[in-house]
Amino acid sequence: MPSRRRPGPLSGLLTCLLLCLLPFLHPGAARAQSKELNVFNWTDYIDPKAIERFEKETGIKVRYDTFDSLETLEAKMLAGHSGYDIIVPTSQPTFSRLVRTGALATLDKSKLPNLKNLDPALMARVASADPGNAHGAIYLWGSTGMGMIADKIRKLAPDAPLDSWDVLFKPENAKRIASCGITMMDSATDVIPSVLHYLGHSPDSTKPEDLADVEKTLMRIRPYIRNFASGGALEQLASGQTCLVFDYSGDVIQAAARAREAKNGLAITYVAPKQGAQVAFDMLAIPADAPHPDAALAFINFVLQPDVMAGITNATRYPNAVPASNPMIAPEILHDPSIYPTEAQMASFFTTGPVPQSAERPRSRMWARFKAGR
Repeated sequence: MPSRRRPGPLSGLLTCLLLCLLPFLHPGAARAQSKELNVFNWTDYIDPKAIERFEKETGIKVRYDTFDSLETLEAKMLAGHSGYDIIVPTSQPTFSRLVRTGALATLDKSKLPNLKNLDPALMARVASADPGNAHGAIYLWGSTGMGMIADKIRKLAPDAPLDSWDVLFKPENAKRIASCGITMMDSATDVIPSVLHYLGHSPDSTKPEDLADVEKTLMRIRPYIRNFASGGALEQLASGQTCLVFDYSGDVIQAAARAREAKNGLAITYVAPKQGAQVAFDMLAIPADAPHPDAALAFINFVLQPDVMAGITNATRYPNAVPASNPMIAPEILHDPSIYPTEAQMASFFTTGPVPQSAERPRSRMWARFKAGR
């Protein structure tokens, strides 16, 4: 075994001096350490060309990870030291909670000149989650409703109201449709407010009796739900494995596009139910302990350019909040009311407010009972 000579005091001092001087002797190496960006975003929620262009223009290398539920994102953030520089939480409840707990950095707006491109009316809608819009910028937004293959549903339940939550939440309809597949979003955060609203309760209600109504409604249709999925619901609908899903608008629209590309004969549509659908905004935010905050600010400012946002909307089929991007958005996307809702539709949409932490446990327990079917 080779002998190891212990370094003397002078050797240690020289080593220390060398390490201290290294950044000055090799400034490129020091800069390289900051040329990184760690992003945590939703599945299928970016234009890959945007990442490539950002890396080319800035020299910053992007590590890009994905999640498919708010629960996954929030658990990682609340655990701390996630290592991420950019996250994309939904305005309510996750973004709002992260703001209140101090988990997000305050944006240095002097480094974000492209914030001016955001629609003031839409930014005002998220101000209740983030007073003064201090911690986030709108990335994309959409509603939560139903994706369906209407032809298959009509064959099984010709009189089922396809423009209403009744097609899913009334057990007599769900029972008839079950054979062609019903997929429920695997997210209590998204499902419970919609059911509360459907039942005539506040979507923010924490009353035990209102939650009991939700559980009763969901348990009645539980025997007819084939599976629970978040990101996977898109593929199941696009391939015809299921004919009715509770899902995000953009996911359904992506599924319709994939079905057309596959030429499998499936006509997939998104429905924002007439009783009203939840509208939510996904926010670009920086964790308070982000290792590369300057790179994160550079990324947000880059994304908010109209041509970049247009490319992201064209790729994901989710609307953005940069009006100047509209001329560069594909007409079939810009003029599709299931993507860019009309004013009348927007009037029927609802947003949710913050839910106190004390209400989360009863909701989680109820959701677990629902999924287990008991």
